[in-house]
Amino acid sequence: MSDRHDSWSRREFLSELVAAGAAGSLGPGVGVVAAEPPPETTTLRVLRTPSLCEAPAQVADVLLAAEGFTQVQYVRVGGAGAAVQGLTAGEIDLGLLALPVPVVSIDAGAPLVILGGVHAGCFELFGSERVRSVRELKGKAVAIPGLASNQHAFAAIIAAYVGLDPRSDVNWQVHPGPEGMRLLAEGRLDGFIGFPPEPQELRANKIGRVLVSTTTDRPWSQYFCCMLTSRRDFVRKHPLATKRAMRAMLKADAVCALEPERVARMMVERGYTTSHELAGRVMKEIPYGRWRQYDGQDTVRFFALRLHEIGMIKSGPQKIIAQGTDWRFFKELRQELKN
Repeated sequence: MSDRHDSWSRREFLSELVAAGAAGSLGPGVGVVAAEPPPETTTLRVLRTPSLCEAPAQVADVLLAAEGFTQVQYVRVGGAGAAVQGLTAGEIDLGLLALPVPVVSIDAGAPLVILGGVHAGCFELFGSERVRSVRELKGKAVAIPGLASNQHAFAAIIAAYVGLDPRSDVNWQVHPGPEGMRLLAEGRLDGFIGFPPEPQELRANKIGRVLVSTTTDRPWSQYFCCMLTSRRDFVRKHPLATKRAMRAMLKADAVCALEPERVARMMVERGYTTSHELAGRVMKEIPYGRWRQYDGQDTVRFFALRLHEIGMIKSGPQKIIAQGTDWRFFKELRQELKN
């Protein structure tokens, strides 16, 4: 499918849903948005990482246009570390970024601001056939794409939660995602943690066993996983643009819940995976459309506390919340986009 045809089909699909928004399924319609002052900037640079679960940010084209953004640029990066660098450098304005890397970055002084959550859980921790519980990872090799990555942080706090010391009890081995999956399949590693579509691929191929799913297992499933994150000076200079962009992405989150199969096709067309089946599983498994059920501040507090306990950050939760969060737009949109 050509880029032109893909863009047109996406435009038609989302235009229908924008119109449906006037009837309530996506919250206020375009007329309500038009009654507000226009955004301070009509250009928005949106983060794009390799994770399929960030679909709400990636299918928001027409919704962002309805909010007054005439130039929407998707900035592709390889992972959360590069995303933080892009946000900090002013190369990216807003994106859907999994915790805990933003918390670690705020602790280190990065001028990031967490604005609100979109969906809970997407990471899954796998063990080999020799491992039946997280505690059995003690002394075992676990694949992560990099130290201080989201995968490393998630696996470390999960290990600490069951009584392991992630600094000494786990043998962290750095491997890119596909290589880590291959080594797990070959039995050369005993642990792997990944984000969509990696867990779906492992499960489809019956490789290893799921030890923890942050989508379904408590306490992880009770908190946001991916949260809208920006740069402090962008939010300060462009509050109207910030709120409008957030509204578009929260409405796009509803799109993912309402039309998972069509969104899955879009994500395949955009190069996140070659498998429509895997993309469809992700769209149906991730709890899209439920962002009102979770608390952003509780999420940041939870992760900051866990990260502080294992020594990955120096600041306590209250300092992180005070320095690196701004909930005003999220609170307004929670009221505005009521079902």
